Amino acid sequence: MSAIRVRGLRKAYGGVAAVDGVDLDIAAGEVFALLGPNGAGKSTSVEILEGHRKRDGGEVHVLGQDPGKPSGDWRARIGIVLQSATDAAELTVREVVSHFSVYYPNPRPVDEVIDLVGLTDKAGARAGRLSGGQRRRLDVALGIVGRPELLFLDEPTTGFDPEARRQFWSLITLLASEGTTILLTTHYLDEAEALAGRVAVIARGRIVAEGTPKTLGGRATAEATVRWRGADGPQTRQTADPQKLIVELSRHEDLAELTVSRPTLEDVYLDLIGERA
Repeated sequence: MSAIRVRGLRKAYGGVAAVDGVDLDIAAGEVFALLGPNGAGKSTSVEILEGHRKRDGGEVHVLGQDPGKPSGDWRARIGIVLQSATDAAELTVREVVSHFSVYYPNPRPVDEVIDLVGLTDKAGARAGRLSGGQRRRLDVALGIVGRPELLFLDEPTTGFDPEARRQFWSLITLLASEGTTILLTTHYLDEAEALAGRVAVIARGRIVAEGTPKTLGGRATAEATVRWRGADGPQTRQTADPQKLIVELSRHEDLAELTVSRPTLEDVYLDLIGERA
C-alpha cells in the first residue's frame, strides 16, 4: 500500500518550472530519501506533499488524501520537521513539547520524546538558550510527538555534531521499526545510504534516477577500479570482473597494496546532477 503516490506533479514560478512532471511512489513503512541540489525542486515537491504549497498540476495522494485539501484528521497523522524552526525562545524544552502534544489525539509522553531526541538534560532550559544543534533536536521532537504515520524530515541533522547525527540515525531506525513511513531530504549522502531503503535524485525539476542506495544509477554493475603496487610501481585497471582480473594478475606478479572499489553514492549522485568535476 502506498503512503505517497504522485503522478505528473508540476509547479512553476514566474513561468519557470520548479517541478516538471514528477512521479513518485513511497510504500507504507518505507524510509525514502529524496536527494538533489539546491534549486532542483526538492523542497517545493515536499512542501506540496505536506499541504504547505499548492501545485499547478498532477495527482497527489498522501495517506489516501489530497494534501491540497487537508483535513484536521489528516494533519494529525503526519509529522513535519522543517528546515527552520518556529521560535519559542522564552519557553522551556518541556513546555514547547507539551504545548505541541495537545494538538494530537494520541501523543507520545512528553518526557519520552525529550529523551528520544537527547534533550533530557535540557528539558528545563529555555529554547532561546539552546545551541543550534540542540534547537534542531527540539524541531525533531515536535515532529515525532504526535506518533505520525508519515514523517517528513527536511534536512533534519543540519547543525548536528557527529555523535548527535548517529543518535538521530538510531531514532529513525526505531521509528521505522514501529512502522512509520519516513520521507527524508538530506545533503549528507552517508545519511541517505545508512537510513533509506530507496532513494530518488531530483535535478532540474525531474526525477533522474531512483533505486536502492546500492543500485542507484547503475552503481552495482558499474566497473570496479583495481589498484595495486607492482614491480613497475602503482597500477590501476578498470574492470567489470575484478575477481577474474586479480586471479590473472596474481599469476604474474605480487599484488601489494591491493584495493578494489566501485563508485560511491556520492560519485553516482554527482554524475546524475551533472556536477562531476
